[in-house]
Amino acid sequence: MDSLITAAARALAAGDVLEALNRVALRDDAPALALRGIAMARLGDLQRATELLRRAARAFGGREPVARARCQLAEAEIALVSRDLGRITRTLETARAVLARFGDRANAAHAGCLEARRLLLVGQLDRAEAVLREIDIGALPLASRVGHGLVTAGIAMRRIRTAPALAAIETAERAALAAGIPALLAEVERARGALAEPAARLVTGDRSRPLSLAEVEELLASGALVIDACRNRVRAGTAEAGLSRRPVLFALARALGEAWPRDVPRDALLARAFGARHADASHRARLRVEIGRLRETLRPFATLQATKAGFVLVPDDGAEVAVLAPPVEDGHAAVLALLSDGEAWSSSSLALALGVSPRTVLRALERLAEADKVESFGRGRACRWIARSPPGFPTSLLLPAAPPGL
Repeated sequence: MDSLITAAARALAAGDVLEALNRVALRDDAPALALRGIAMARLGDLQRATELLRRAARAFGGREPVARARCQLAEAEIALVSRDLGRITRTLETARAVLARFGDRANAAHAGCLEARRLLLVGQLDRAEAVLREIDIGALPLASRVGHGLVTAGIAMRRIRTAPALAAIETAERAALAAGIPALLAEVERARGALAEPAARLVTGDRSRPLSLAEVEELLASGALVIDACRNRVRAGTAEAGLSRRPVLFALARALGEAWPRDVPRDALLARAFGARHADASHRARLRVEIGRLRETLRPFATLQATKAGFVLVPDDGAEVAVLAPPVEDGHAAVLALLSDGEAWSSSSLALALGVSPRTVLRALERLAEADKVESFGRGRACRWIARSPPGFPTSLLLPAAPPGL
């Protein structure tokens, strides 16, 4: 490696991007292309950075597999920042395997952190944890240790476990302080703030009060029958019933939970579940069917009793009933939650993360754009979406996650 390449690499490591570019801006050999690509990524020109890294990887070819794998790793990191989640999977796996085979422990461990971060974004928490367990933490550079800690904290927050999340954030903070990189410290502070701010609302009738993530965890551990409108689940202790694909049943359960311990008149249930302003015989027949289905679903937790006016929810063992609602009611809150990270997402990546069709996501984005909550730039496959402003609340309970208690 010649002196200019060495000087450019040292300048990049020290954060002096312009000095690094001055050293290699006019060179087209493979090492120079790779350093120019990394420098352009630092400056925010991700498209140009990707082009340079691909040229560098081709120039290195099969004769220098480690250097080529490092270029692929840098390209995968850019794709992750660009939220091009579908494209990076194979690239990351290939680069990580090559780096591990040739003994580049630091970059192989960094590739593992990137893979765990991708899995966290799409809600595959079990797989993300498995990847983190395989990582040699001692081989990670300080900056990558910050990422490792934040991914660990993100998994714990999605699982609503505040103590492990706080411990991981503190570990990340120590690494960020040692690295001396302000951007990493800011990212750690954002993660810490999410633990303290309201993450949900406890709803009782027409009243509600905010809950932090720690208070949500305490509520779930209290033994109360919790009707979770953030994730459309009903839970008591470690037992739960998912109703995300049964919106009518969940609407009935939530109405009964908000009124508890009072009953809910049949007309109110019809309006809540079906939007029926004037009920007829067919509406009442359908309500009886849906109440029967809900009664069967809630059998492990509670019973539904008919009253003269309507129905009342009676939890087992005299447990309390609590309704957990999002901080802000929005039919597309999950999309906003993903966009709240400040990055530009493609609609296909949003669909991948949420586990829905791209067309469903596009319809949601169009409605949010009409409400002036999101905006897009670019065309075709290059189209990206960003939130106009952060939603103003932590989004852990609205993002894809495994069922509580796992």
